[in-house]
Amino acid sequence: MTRKYLLSFLLLLFPLLAMAHGVSDADQEILNNGDLLSYIYVGAKHMVTGYDHLLFLAGVIFYLSGFKDIVKFITVFTIGHSITLIGATYLGIKADEHLIDAVIALSVLYKGFENLGGFEKYFKVKSPNLLFMVFSFGLIHGFGLSTRLQSFDIGNSQFLSKIISFNVGVELGQILALIPVVLIITQWKPKKSYKAFYKAANFYLVIAGIGLFIYQMYGYLHGH
Repeated sequence: MTRKYLLSFLLLLFPLLAMAHGVSDADQEILNNGDLLSYIYVGAKHMVTGYDHLLFLAGVIFYLSGFKDIVKFITVFTIGHSITLIGATYLGIKADEHLIDAVIALSVLYKGFENLGGFEKYFKVKSPNLLFMVFSFGLIHGFGLSTRLQSFDIGNSQFLSKIISFNVGVELGQILALIPVVLIITQWKPKKSYKAFYKAANFYLVIAGIGLFIYQMYGYLHGH
């Protein structure tokens, strides 16, 4: 039974790579023919399929004990990625998408490693302040989102409004995607199988982070 639930959870966290982060012609067409609502829609779609962002946030939720903590940390993450998404896009600051996604992959690895007590076990030190790290990684994740948005042709008309609308969509998509994750984790916590589930899921985050990092670095090295 535990394996069955774990598999369902992992499927929620790790959509197919081919579906994630796509900057597709269909999305560009939606933006070309739509108004600001189309930017909200594409932003939400991007976040719902943003497997790396959701894996990191799932790792954060694992570490927290109550709903108030979850809201606080997700809010801090949201502030962080909103700053760089809006700021970097408005100023036209770009980075190679493979490199920024490789760093985001490391954030997934970091969170799984921390949840498993890696800092105490291997380095004999306390893990860094979580709120600070979530904000810092939020800035990095927002830069990745900005890089994706700048891959679209959004023109010059209502430029800032389009960026903000995309960001609003990202927030809505984030909430939508995290609802089942929060429900599964919080409902599972009282069960005896939770400890095994916790270890297995966070070990998966470590493996996923390593795999995504290799995947992105391969794309970077073979794209230049």
